[in-house]
Amino acid sequence: MSPRMVRVALLCLAIAAADRYVAAQASFVGDWTNDIFEDNTEDAMIGNYVGLPLTRGAMLRTQSWQEAMLTLPEWQCRPHGAVYFMRAPQGRRLQISREFDPATGRLSAYTLANGMAIYLDGRPHPSAYAPHTYFGFSTGVYEGDMLKFTTTHLKEDYPRRIGVPSSDETVLTQYWIRHGDELTWVTIHEDPVYLTEPMVRTVDYRISRAQPIGGGGGEGCVVVEEVGRPAGVVPNYLPGTNPYLGEYGTAYELPLEATLGGAASMYPELARKIIRQRNGISQP
Repeated sequence: MSPRMVRVALLCLAIAAADRYVAAQASFVGDWTNDIFEDNTEDAMIGNYVGLPLTRGAMLRTQSWQEAMLTLPEWQCRPHGAVYFMRAPQGRRLQISREFDPATGRLSAYTLANGMAIYLDGRPHPSAYAPHTYFGFSTGVYEGDMLKFTTTHLKEDYPRRIGVPSSDETVLTQYWIRHGDELTWVTIHEDPVYLTEPMVRTVDYRISRAQPIGGGGGEGCVVVEEVGRPAGVVPNYLPGTNPYLGEYGTAYELPLEATLGGAASMYPELARKIIRQRNGISQP
C-alpha cells in the first residue's frame, strides 16, 4: 500500500471514530415536561427578590414595577425570552429537535419550538452591532455528554416576571445535562448592568411519552384594550410608594431588607443576622 493510500485509510478511520463518538453522545431530542417544584411559584408574590444579586438600579426598577404594565399594548405580545422562557408557562413544555448539515450529515444545531436555535457547527457569534432578539444567538459544544451553550445578543427582558430587569448586555452560559429520562437545564446569568455577580438557576424536565399535537410555539397574539386609561399613562410606583413590597416578607416573617434582593440575600450570613436580631444578640 502506498503512503498516500495509508494516509487516506487513516483519515477514514479517524472520521469513522469521530462519528462513533458523536453518535455516543447524549441526545436531547424529544418532548419534555417541566416538573412542578417550589421554583414554579417564585413569581407568585411581588417583593420576592430573595437570592437575586441585584444592583441598586435593578432594585429601583423592581420597586417601581406595577403589574398593570403588562396590559400596555406594546407589552401584550412581548414573548418570554431566553432569560425566562424555561420558567414561563410555554417553557413547561419543551420541544427539542435537531438539524443536520446536508453536505456532511453531521449534527449542526438543536432547535426549540419557540424558534430558539443552538448552533453546533462552530460558527462565530455576530458582531456587537448585530441586532438583538428575545432569544439571542446561541452556540454550543459537547463536553462529554453535557451540552454547553452560550447565548448573546439578547434584548432587554426579565428573568423573573415581577419586575426584575435584564439588560441587552446579558450573557447566558447554559448547560443541558441528561440523566436517562431526566433533563436538567442550568443557566448562569451574567449582566453587568443589573447584576453584581452571576446568578445561577436550574430547571428540571422529564421526557414526555405522549405525543403532543401542535408546534408548542404559541398560537399568535392579538393586541386588545385590556384596561381603560388615558393615552400616554404608564403604570408605575414612584420610589417609596409601592404598597405591596412588604407582602412577601410579612407572609414569611422576613425583614424588608432580606426580600429586596442584592448579593447579601444569596448567602446564609443574612439568615444568621436575622436570627441574631430576633434573639436580641448583638453583632460580633
